[in-house]
Parts: sequence; structure tokens; C-alpha cells
Amino acid sequence: MADAAKIRRLQAALDAYHAGELPPLFDHQAEEVKATVRKRALRLLDQRARSRHELEQRLLQLEFPPEVVVEVLDDLERVELLNDTTFAYEWVRQRSIRRGKSRMALNLELKNKGVAQSIRAAALEQIDNQTEEETATQLAVKKARTIHKVGSVQEYQKQLRRILGVLARRGFPQDISMRVARNALENRIQELSE
Repeated sequence: MADAAKIRRLQAALDAYHAGELPPLFDHQAEEVKATVRKRALRLLDQRARSRHELEQRLLQLEFPPEVVVEVLDDLERVELLNDTTFAYEWVRQRSIRRGKSRMALNLELKNKGVAQSIRAAALEQIDNQTEEETATQLAVKKARTIHKVGSVQEYQKQLRRILGVLARRGFPQDISMRVARNALENRIQELSE
């Protein structure tokens, strides 16, 4: 008996739909607009991973309707093609290894990309103090290798400033920078004198 009632309700709903009493089940025009935005979003994500905020800003710059952009981004998050946590972890891992960036510099980059503070903090936990100091040391040693002569105090200070500049541009703290820069320069002077 329950099946017959369900069938009657379904038949009534179909009759109402065909009579135009119900809104269309599928809005073709709206879906075409979403498809255009989705295609552009996927093309941008294909170039490189992006945060939700970053992707939203790019799509809005292309003058897509804001409400459609939000819908598309929600859809992309639902299917996990857009995920700020994953993005932040990968950003930190890659930029730390490949570019030798400090936690401070990476935090600023993620903040500029609209990543929430809690997500940034969790992603930055990948870099501990020892790792950060090792990265700074590698950069300082690399810069020190370009030095061919240190014959005076002025030349020493000039070369030290150059090494410190490399570390400062990557956002390393001053105490770490000064220690590793001096060690790298002293080791290079020792190499040159042998």
C-alpha cells in the first residue's frame, strides 16, 4: 500500500513539473556560466596549487560573477581539488627545501595568499629550529664560496654584510644569521689561507 502512495506522489510531482508549476530541475544557463568559471579555475590549478583566497582573487579579476565563483570554489573544495591545508603544507615543504626560505618568510607568503593563521602555524611546524639553522648554514656557506680574498677588516665586514644580506632576504632571524654568517666567512678565510 505504501508503494502505491509513493507512486501517486511521484506522478503528481511529474504532472506538476510538466505543467510548469515547478521550477526546472536543471538550470542550463547557470550551469554554462559555472562551467566557464570551473574551466578557468581548473586551468589555474593545473599551473600550480593555489589557496582558496588566491584562486578566488584571480577569478574575480577575470570579472566572473562573485556568487558563481564562490559556488565553483565550494564545489572544488568538496571534491578536494582545492584545500588550503594541503596547499600550505606543500608550499612550506617545497619553498623551504628548494628556495631556502625561513619560517618567517613562509608565514608571510602564506598570509599573503589568504591562508588562515591556524593552518599556517600547523604547516610551519614542519620546520624545526635545527632544520632552519641548517638551511641558513647551507646558504651562508654557498655565498661564502664566492669570496676569493679577504685582506682587510673593511673587506671582512663587506663580505659579512653580503652573506647576511642573503640570509635576511630569506627571512632568517638575526641571531641565527649572524652566527652562521660569521662561521661560514671564517671557514672560507681558513680555506683561502691554506
